[in-house]
Amino acid sequence: MAAALAYRSDGATARLVFATRPGAYNDASLTEFLTQLRRHLRGDKATLIWDGLPSHRSRAMRAFLMTQRHWLVVEALPAYAPDLNPVEALWGNIKGQELANLCADTLNETLDAATAGITRVRHRRLAFSFLHQAGLSL
Repeated sequence: MAAALAYRSDGATARLVFATRPGAYNDASLTEFLTQLRRHLRGDKATLIWDGLPSHRSRAMRAFLMTQRHWLVVEALPAYAPDLNPVEALWGNIKGQELANLCADTLNETLDAATAGITRVRHRRLAFSFLHQAGLSL
């Protein structure tokens, strides 16, 4: 699963962009996710706050990000600082609700539960609470 919390710089709205794929995310799949994110944002400029996942720091990703500088600025989080990442609060929220004590028989059941959590977060407009929990502001 991959997610992006997108906040307007004036604080008017926030959006949650969510994608899933089989297997782990890597350079190629994250590049596709960022391409989809740009389409979702309709080309608006964005600042991406990223943790230290190896795929985020790879040569291929750095090369791709250099070609995206006209719309995307990347800010790296310090090492071992998940508390500063609003998306980690999103995952914690879903793990504490929809995925808590879930004994799914299939991966699809887990995906359905996670998707239900994403829907709940979107409808309750919790994105700003995740930003606040991380101690960040716009």
